[in-house]
Amino acid sequence: MSKLNSFTFKWAPRLLSVLRVMIAFLFMQHGAQKLFGFLAAQPAAAPSLFSIVGIAGVLEFFGGLLILLGLFTRPVAFILSGLMAVAYFTAHAPQGFWPVKNGGELAVVYCFAFLYMAVAGGGTWSLDHVLRRGKRLPDFGPASHEVRKAA
Repeated sequence: MSKLNSFTFKWAPRLLSVLRVMIAFLFMQHGAQKLFGFLAAQPAAAPSLFSIVGIAGVLEFFGGLLILLGLFTRPVAFILSGLMAVAYFTAHAPQGFWPVKNGGELAVVYCFAFLYMAVAGGGTWSLDHVLRRGKRLPDFGPASHEVRKAA
């Protein structure tokens, strides 16, 4: 049982980093579509940066980039979680109650993935972790307090 626990404690923060990178990489593509027409089905004119679509594109692309790097993960993830909640309730929920029918399931998944990152942080493989390494700040990532007890 202790081998399983040590495996879990060792890899949970690392897999949080993998989850963070993959979610950010996918999320940035939505911002790239909005801002640059990159990967868009039909390239459109770039939106005004002060429009709702422009603000969403900036947050998705540059916020996603910060999440990808693991820099300021908690506050950025909190903002992006809110962005996805607003996107769901303004664009998807009016089309029906069920996310699978209103096309909002991806917004819900992003919302809760970012909410998790806002609490758990960026994981072991993040710039936040590297910058914090020299300081004695607590890590509230998965299983962090159990790892400190076992050490």
